[in-house]
Amino acid sequence: MSESKYEFLADDPNFKVKPIMFSLIIGAFFAILNETLLNIALTTLMGVFDIPAPVVQWMVTGFMLVMGILIPISALLLQTFTTRQMFIGTMTVFTIGTTISALAPNFGVLLAGRLLQAVGTGLLIPIIFNTFLLIFPPERRGGVMGMVGLVIMFAPAIGPTLSGIIVENLGWRYLFISVIPFALFSIAFGWKYLRNVGEVTKPKVDILSIALSTIGFGGIVLGFSLAGEGESSFLDPGVLTLIIAGVLSLIAFTIRQLRLDEPLLDVRVFKFPMYSIAVVLFIILMIAMFSSEIILPMFMQGPLELTPETAGLILLPGALLNGLLSPVMGKLFDKFGPRVMIIPAAGILTTTMFTLSQASAETPIWQIIVSYMCIMLSISAIMMPAQTNGLNELPKKLYPHGTAIMNTLQPVAGAVGVAVFISLLTNRQQTYLSQASNPESASAMSQATVAGVEFVYFVAFGITAIGFLVSLFIKRATPVKEESQEVSDSVQTQS
Repeated sequence: MSESKYEFLADDPNFKVKPIMFSLIIGAFFAILNETLLNIALTTLMGVFDIPAPVVQWMVTGFMLVMGILIPISALLLQTFTTRQMFIGTMTVFTIGTTISALAPNFGVLLAGRLLQAVGTGLLIPIIFNTFLLIFPPERRGGVMGMVGLVIMFAPAIGPTLSGIIVENLGWRYLFISVIPFALFSIAFGWKYLRNVGEVTKPKVDILSIALSTIGFGGIVLGFSLAGEGESSFLDPGVLTLIIAGVLSLIAFTIRQLRLDEPLLDVRVFKFPMYSIAVVLFIILMIAMFSSEIILPMFMQGPLELTPETAGLILLPGALLNGLLSPVMGKLFDKFGPRVMIIPAAGILTTTMFTLSQASAETPIWQIIVSYMCIMLSISAIMMPAQTNGLNELPKKLYPHGTAIMNTLQPVAGAVGVAVFISLLTNRQQTYLSQASNPESASAMSQATVAGVEFVYFVAFGITAIGFLVSLFIKRATPVKEESQEVSDSVQTQS
């Protein structure tokens, strides 16, 4: 975008910001909603298409895999196409995938449609982050990113509940049919109101970087996903091969990016301390979320003997609290900065993890509800403020790369988090049962699960304690004026 009297478009009285925000947010809501909308229907799909659990699980694994592969190249795409082209193209692909899924005659076609949905979802979030960073000045970004946080957290929170209602009353196809009108509306609204922001620089495409990125992120996501499904383990040769290949490819990818004049994903963003702190906190938050969203339902449906519906309702208040408070936390960040929010929230998160590490079969339901609300409250006070603060420190030309890296971490952290915590839980259960006098009894099985949950949350406590220590170093980021000096020089002058 060429320089004008307005450094940020939101300061231009002739620039209509609200239609652009509405276009992007409504598209994001229904795209992200689909991440969890299908989860509760997997059992139904197994019966409809007569397929086993490992096959239907590809509806989840494949979704994460496509996102893990595509998001790293979003920085290249954001610099190659205009905002309108990216948004309308992305939503069109998402809508086509949704339509294919709705009409699917067999599981193969359904999976193909689902993967097209993942293409749209994976590219949409980087578009939103990059656009809002270019439109709004740093002092106004907290509130705006808080609105994005509401969408990102609220949509997945209501997904399972909405899915259960639709599947029970209308059938699984309506999980897709009901989304199509809103997706079409988002495309039409964006076509009319969305304006281009940013500059199309059309950087050189490095095929080797794309290949290394695909193998690297794809191998890690797929390897950990397979290990987390329970059909394989980390010692499985196929899983090990995928993970090792992924790690080696990422090392080669990083080295190559540092040598290129126009990197596919500029890892120099990690030279900025507030951005690096934000990434560390983001990973730790993902670990905290997944340890709770995966392990807590197993604990409630096992030793606490609750039904799946009851377990879902117990977690709903915390998820809704997280989404509803995200805009509030964003505005508080704009007013007070990151420290007064992030440090106390990190302390609460760490304390809650320790409390859950003391759980037992006698743990009251209210304690689970309060603990999960504390976790989600902490996440709302840390996630978007830390991300916004970290991105604020970057020069404009690194916005696409900073947003791409952060958004790539979501499916990667998701796959790794699920696999690691399921593995920790399973190993601890097996160790307990091997020492039990009657390992096949219901009591022993229940106590083994309790032991596993305690161990998982003790590990999570240690990880979040590290996050608390890291949060002590956070401060309000100072935006870099890239026109005055090069990035490498700018880092050295940050206060």
